[in-house]
Amino acid sequence: MHERPRVAVIVETSVVYGRQIHRGIARYVRSHRPWSMFLDQRELGAGPPTWLRRHRWDGIISRPTDRKLAAMFRAMRVPVVDLNDLHDDLGLPRVHSDDAAIGRLAAGHLLERGFRHFAFCGFTGERWSDGRREGCLAALAEAGCACDVHESYWRGPLARGWDREQDRIARWVAGLPRPLGIVACNDLRGHHVLDACARAGLAVPEEVAVIGVDDEELLCEMCDPPLSSVVPGAERIGHEAAELLDRLMAGDEDDRRSPELDRRIEPLGVVTRQSTDILAIPDADVAAALRLIRRRACEGLRVSDVLRRVPLSRSLLERRFRKFLGRSPQAEIRLVQVKRIKQLLAETDLPLAEVAALSGFEHVEYLSVVFKRLTGQSPGAYRRQVRS
Repeated sequence: MHERPRVAVIVETSVVYGRQIHRGIARYVRSHRPWSMFLDQRELGAGPPTWLRRHRWDGIISRPTDRKLAAMFRAMRVPVVDLNDLHDDLGLPRVHSDDAAIGRLAAGHLLERGFRHFAFCGFTGERWSDGRREGCLAALAEAGCACDVHESYWRGPLARGWDREQDRIARWVAGLPRPLGIVACNDLRGHHVLDACARAGLAVPEEVAVIGVDDEELLCEMCDPPLSSVVPGAERIGHEAAELLDRLMAGDEDDRRSPELDRRIEPLGVVTRQSTDILAIPDADVAAALRLIRRRACEGLRVSDVLRRVPLSRSLLERRFRKFLGRSPQAEIRLVQVKRIKQLLAETDLPLAEVAALSGFEHVEYLSVVFKRLTGQSPGAYRRQVRS
């Protein structure tokens, strides 16, 4: 073997999942013997690189593995760790996401928010989507809940055009009971669902809450509203794949001869954004008031403004808010404002006067009083803490 093992890393770099796998591989290699790694920038779904057959390898980590590529690897007589999520029986040691656990976690996130009507939106013929669907349905069945399913082709000649598919999703969602919680098989599908809700005139998250998978941060933040997402353990997949390949290259024949070896990596958790940041509330007036507060609290909205839009007395609105949320409408306005203040303090260098204006406060001094009362910290102390 070369002083540095020659390792081909065939993993996409175009999406966050693949980049996290690369990060896990790099983390392993930095803390162990160095490798001479060959890699290139790759699109999701791209075939094997042309340089793969032109070199001799001590090991290979491969994401686009299919039957043809697996047969080629065996003919090359080289240790391989397979990371694919489309085939289950290629006879290679494999590390991949536990898609059923991902589906269960997403469903549990919606159950915790009090939803009792559910749906799953996935892609036809994608094994990873199938696994997430089955995990979602199993978790909901255990909770005594049914789940409607919509699936269509993601790619290939059977895939519908954008407008046609979005109209179909919009009609599907509009025909389901609400409040509704939807699990999307990935963040791209979550974006499709959110766009369809807008087409159907459905408020998110008040009428329909949506959660995706992969936590592709840029895509999630570009969604309207920002999309909550399950975080898969992709970096751990990369780390464990590198650790396993290192053992195989060192001559661990037991691992090499174990086609049953199948490591399923559980997801890390959920990043909650606005698309699920609500409790399922069956009261239409409270839901309408919440929708108004979430949209306009940072414009200086007052409870009196809410009462002009919702046909309830102040005392009745207060009682219903406390029944469903455990707090008053005024407290809900302050929570929305404080969340906005935290975001601006953490993500910008704006002076406090501008933070006040952008969060609905006329006076900086009053902002500071409210913020410290609700968080226990001054705005300046909070900014220093999150920056450190």
